Amino acid sequence: MTEKPPIVEIRSVSKRFGKVTVLDEVSLTVECGKTTSLVGESGSGKSTLARIVTGLETADSGTVLFGGRPRPRRGRAARALQRTVGVVLQDPYDSIDPRFTVGEVVAEPLRAQGHYRKGGREKVRELLDLCGMTDIDLDCRVTGFSGGQRQRIAIARALATEPDLIVCDEPTSALDVSVQAQILNLLLRLQREHGLAYLFITHDIDVVRRISDQVAVMCQGKIVESGDTADVTGEPQHPYTKKLLSAVLGSSPHTRKLSGPLAKNRTLEVVAQ
Repeated sequence: MTEKPPIVEIRSVSKRFGKVTVLDEVSLTVECGKTTSLVGESGSGKSTLARIVTGLETADSGTVLFGGRPRPRRGRAARALQRTVGVVLQDPYDSIDPRFTVGEVVAEPLRAQGHYRKGGREKVRELLDLCGMTDIDLDCRVTGFSGGQRQRIAIARALATEPDLIVCDEPTSALDVSVQAQILNLLLRLQREHGLAYLFITHDIDVVRRISDQVAVMCQGKIVESGDTADVTGEPQHPYTKKLLSAVLGSSPHTRKLSGPLAKNRTLEVVAQ
């Protein structure tokens, strides 16, 4: 039996903004139906890598493979690939247009792909039910919903095109702790039921331990350590990983900084046994 290629494979990707190197020869894989978490302090390059995976940014060098094939740049193949990748962003208050109704938010990707006319409203209702938003009025505006409810709506939107991969960029960091747990449980259930793969961007080690199969640690645009989550979080090998695990990270991006000099060796990779 032929082994299935990773849903996404990043090979030696680099990205600069002006004179600043944001990503430096980054390599990473996300296996089908699994979760790979990318962890690091604010400014380490996590979100830039996520934007490259989703196609919102273009790498200066390196390759991004989907199902073993390079990303097509244009045409029908590029549009077809776009349907296989969903996105859930950090702040549901910023990522959802408050002028939209609930139905319009979830239907947005269906309309963009030309799939709304036939059964679109029924599909939207089905997606919201799947995300725990049963009996919601599709015509009411999102302004009346809490952060957790808005994030459920955002997840329903991400599922609209039946993606194989969802990029989650700190999807729980703007939520209360109890609501965070509900959203993580929802993501785990959706993964079990639909075979989804997640690239999960976070700074929260507890979230990493709970949701991920693999973890990669980023520091100043490099992946310094990667492997099975239990191995990396239980017996970290790189000095930066040890410092990250021992730090108490703040709730604000402005406070997620580690002090002190970092080790020169930033190329260690943990190989899962």
